[in-house]
Amino acid sequence: MSTNDTDQVAVENELAEEVPTAEVVEHELSPGTAAPVPLRRRRARGIVTWGPPLAVAALIIGIWYFVGSFVLDPSKSYLLPPPHDVIATYFDPRLGPEMFEALWNSAVVALTGLFIAIVLGVVWAIAMNQAKWVERSLYPYAVILQTIPILALVPLIGFWFGFDFTARVIVAVLIALFPMVSNTLFGLQSVDKGQRELFTLQRANRWTVLKKLQFPAALPAIFAGMRISAGLAVVGAIVGDFFFQRGTPGIGALISKYQARLNADPLFASIILASLFGVVVFWFFGWLGKRVVGKWYDFA
Repeated sequence: MSTNDTDQVAVENELAEEVPTAEVVEHELSPGTAAPVPLRRRRARGIVTWGPPLAVAALIIGIWYFVGSFVLDPSKSYLLPPPHDVIATYFDPRLGPEMFEALWNSAVVALTGLFIAIVLGVVWAIAMNQAKWVERSLYPYAVILQTIPILALVPLIGFWFGFDFTARVIVAVLIALFPMVSNTLFGLQSVDKGQRELFTLQRANRWTVLKKLQFPAALPAIFAGMRISAGLAVVGAIVGDFFFQRGTPGIGALISKYQARLNADPLFASIILASLFGVVVFWFFGWLGKRVVGKWYDFA
């Protein structure tokens, strides 16, 4: 054996002694030391995600207690009950079931109106996207629906369609419609110019361009519109409850009743419950958007 071969063997032996094998590393790293790295990352991510909102919530509750105890006139303190009294209302054997049943009735109205607004808004935007003259003809009326004071239309809607479920759904649709129209149209018209020219070179018809290029590209904008319309549909359902109280009463009808009676505890509890429902619907469409387009689009 030559001198070079001898030196190479010696170096390999030294490396084998210094670098532990996979079995040795696996043996030395016990489950208690190998697992915490991703666990710490998950905990840190959870703190970053939920820490700031919870801190703001704690600050709001603290301000609420402070204003009710030290700022508000004692003769009017009953108008701002402390948070723990509001929370206790949910467990009241009479008020709790009443509020949750009313919330369910409003949720049915809001989700029905939201579904109609989504379908109508997407179809409306697709129609306007087909030609500029169609957009010029129809888009102003979408803006008019957005700018008309809805409270001025509510009595007319009651006279035309009655004062029950149908009228409340129509109010929810009118309030939630415009974001779906505008966001969908924006998404359809935001297709990359190069991709559009490629489809033109392939002599693709309008249906193919819409199905395989424009509609997929518009999905992020459509889901953003859904999130906005979801919150507005909840507002529309509550507004409808204020004016149309026939049939099954919604959470808006309860808010109106508690307000008239100056019953502050269930009034605040009902307002918070309606707000939380709006947040849940908003969060759901954000979650759904991430699942649908999150693999190829950074959906916030």
